[in-house]
Amino acid sequence: MPPLSKPSTNHYDMVVIGGGSGAMGVSRRAAAYGKKVCVIEEDGRLGGTCVNVGCVPKKLMWHAADMAEHLSEAPEYGFGDVNNKPAVPGFAWNYFAEKRDAYVRRLNGIYDRNLDKDGVEYLSGHGKLTGANEVEITMRGDDGKFTAGTHRVTGDRIVVATGGRPIIPSDDKIPGASLGVDSDGFFALREQPKRVVVVGAGYIAVELAGVFNTLGSETHLLIRHDTFLRPFDPIISETLQDHMSKTGLRVHQKTNITRVEGERGGPLTIHTDNGDPIEADCLLWAIGRRPNTDNLGLEDVGVELDQGGNIVVDKYQKTNVDSVFAIGDIQGKALLTPVAIAAGRKLSNRLYGHAELKDDHMDYTNIPTVIFSHPTSGTVGLSEPEAIEKFGKDNVKVHTSKFVSMYYGMLEHKAPSAFKMVVGPGDKVVGLHIVGLGADEMLQGFAVAVKMGATVKDFQETCAIHPTSAEEVVTMVPTTHKA
Repeated sequence: MPPLSKPSTNHYDMVVIGGGSGAMGVSRRAAAYGKKVCVIEEDGRLGGTCVNVGCVPKKLMWHAADMAEHLSEAPEYGFGDVNNKPAVPGFAWNYFAEKRDAYVRRLNGIYDRNLDKDGVEYLSGHGKLTGANEVEITMRGDDGKFTAGTHRVTGDRIVVATGGRPIIPSDDKIPGASLGVDSDGFFALREQPKRVVVVGAGYIAVELAGVFNTLGSETHLLIRHDTFLRPFDPIISETLQDHMSKTGLRVHQKTNITRVEGERGGPLTIHTDNGDPIEADCLLWAIGRRPNTDNLGLEDVGVELDQGGNIVVDKYQKTNVDSVFAIGDIQGKALLTPVAIAAGRKLSNRLYGHAELKDDHMDYTNIPTVIFSHPTSGTVGLSEPEAIEKFGKDNVKVHTSKFVSMYYGMLEHKAPSAFKMVVGPGDKVVGLHIVGLGADEMLQGFAVAVKMGATVKDFQETCAIHPTSAEEVVTMVPTTHKA
């Protein structure tokens, strides 16, 4: 159902600014409790970063790259000419991008229908706080311009869930930086660039560089330090960097761009402080994100922001203004879609639910997350350095297993698997970090165990499933050593 042309009332139980994952979670749950709710989204489509320019289209691109790997491996499994391996068919980037975007549009429609089904009003426009309980809505027209009228509504509670956006250095700081694109721009590419430079050392940079590289683009990854993925456990960063470098990804360590020459959409010459210039057809910045707190009226209402512009909240997602709450990326913690959804639902549970839910809130510890790298990797809980810092080196043990998945037993090309269990006081498993085939799918179940406070014995007493990579999590336990 399309958005309403104007609010149906002047007052709501809850007004939600933003239409992404967190907004969906909090608004639909509030409506389920019988509350009058509206969602205000300025982008012209629901779903936020995840659905439109994040997790969903990124995962589809990862699937395409994964398919390319399997096609190259198929002859060694007896398919086709096993003696003269045929070339992997070329990837039709434009065809797949259009198909991917059509899938995203279907999801947009599902989000529209879900709000309508739950009785949540969807308003397309820009929301701005004009008071602790008041929001001004500048409506968006069919032409995408914000000229379709202005309305003011009040709400008993106002939830800010406007998410974040990627950043690009200014041309003043790095001349020519704007000739590059950000991670949103990756999904606007209609043709596959032959030569790519990706800048960044976080998971977004590693994922997109992996897609480019695996699909056949000459790919350079520029990082400021020696390793990428430094916030993750070393077994993840070291294993991935070593392997991905061997698959053709060119990792430039301790390298910063000094200037960029060329034309937008055309060949670029990228100058750095380390080595010769790099010629590329696409420069992609993946150096971080910032919260969408601009022009929301937060300062006028007195909502506290931290130095990074994130909204400061307590454990109940409440700001220093009693009627204003914030969820998702805009509050700067655990920038993950499932976190935003869960925090939103728990907020509505606490505000409107039964008595036993009056203390419901998001627990930001032991949140599992996966990197769609090549191969995939996943983590939950504390890294080994974090555990040592928290408990002391003498109170931490680690269990590791490095092996090659059976799948690669038939292949000349091998990809590594590397697992690490971090054990704290009382033999409690406080962290689990895995790299390898299937890591993305196997982590969820083990995350439940870590969240429940499972001990090493609990893992030991669980019978292995053979033959799988996952069995290493329960069979590697005896090979212990102190951190």
